[in-house]
Amino acid sequence: MTATEVSFPKLGIHFNVDSVAFRIFGIDVYWYGVIIALGILLCVTLAMKHCKDNKFSTDLVADTILVALPAAIVGARAYYVICEWDSYKDDLKSIFDTRSGGLAVYGGIIAALLAIFIMCKIRKIPFSAILDYGIPYLPLGQAIGRWGNFFNQEAFGTTTTLPWGMTSDKVQAYLRVYCKDLDSTMPVHPTFLYESLVNLALFFILLVVRKKSKHNYEATCVYLVVYGLARFFIEGLRTDSLYIGNTAIRTSQLLSFIIMVVGLVYIFYANVKNVERTYIPEKFLVPKEDDKNKTVKIIKPTGEVEVVKEETKEENKEESSDEPAETTEPGDDEVCLQGEIAMPEIIEEPEETKEATEE
Repeated sequence: MTATEVSFPKLGIHFNVDSVAFRIFGIDVYWYGVIIALGILLCVTLAMKHCKDNKFSTDLVADTILVALPAAIVGARAYYVICEWDSYKDDLKSIFDTRSGGLAVYGGIIAALLAIFIMCKIRKIPFSAILDYGIPYLPLGQAIGRWGNFFNQEAFGTTTTLPWGMTSDKVQAYLRVYCKDLDSTMPVHPTFLYESLVNLALFFILLVVRKKSKHNYEATCVYLVVYGLARFFIEGLRTDSLYIGNTAIRTSQLLSFIIMVVGLVYIFYANVKNVERTYIPEKFLVPKEDDKNKTVKIIKPTGEVEVVKEETKEENKEESSDEPAETTEPGDDEVCLQGEIAMPEIIEEPEETKEATEE
């Protein structure tokens, strides 16, 4: 493995960093992918754990992840390719080479939201309920994922004289090629660290907002405002920003400003109009205790109705089953197992035979 020395000169910190975590059958596995995978795993675990306290379904968390994750990967790549189309138009195969880098956070978020929206429409689930429950885990995943940029020594800012300025061979090589107006020997802003710290703080803020919020999309809009504001300023420091065409407008900076304004406007609107918060319908939640004991009625060919009670795990399995089953007519709220059963013809026995049988 080839490592690069990373330094924080004014702090007197120096250490080696390798972008490759390990190799399997000669294939390099990068820290970037490992860290993102760990971030996703932690977010899913916490989302599952918090379900019970927030009236949410663990199954719905799993379904949402299965829909959102593939869409996020495709969207993140598509966003980057569109913004850097000149680099891909002559070699379309390189579009699928994600190992060489090129994923954009905003593209992943937009695509994931679109996929979740479609799922909610199909299954008739309130879109706001999904977003407001899941939104705290988005900045947590971002906070962890940004450390993949550190191991790759990318997504850093312009040069700085601040105490925490960072430098490395990869940073200096990048500045010499792409930022010739900057002194490549100077430390740079560790913008990945700035964003990671903001997102970590935002995660805890959103947990509180989600718990106390009484309005639809309020937690989601708090994310839009805080992250949009932070990303607007952090993006202004970065040296690897994507731009709109040949303009000097940074794509992510413009988008950050837009989502921040949208979030502020909606929060004001939701509070003035008192837009009530929508929760997940009962049918998507974990079955209640009362639902665990179900009565099933089986209609026999003779016309009798046998009542069968489904026992819960907590009930004693050794109860006697010799007692006669209750016979009654099925109610509207009970399940009846009845099909088109051919009723056997009942043949009247002669009176003499009946008396013999009784004796």
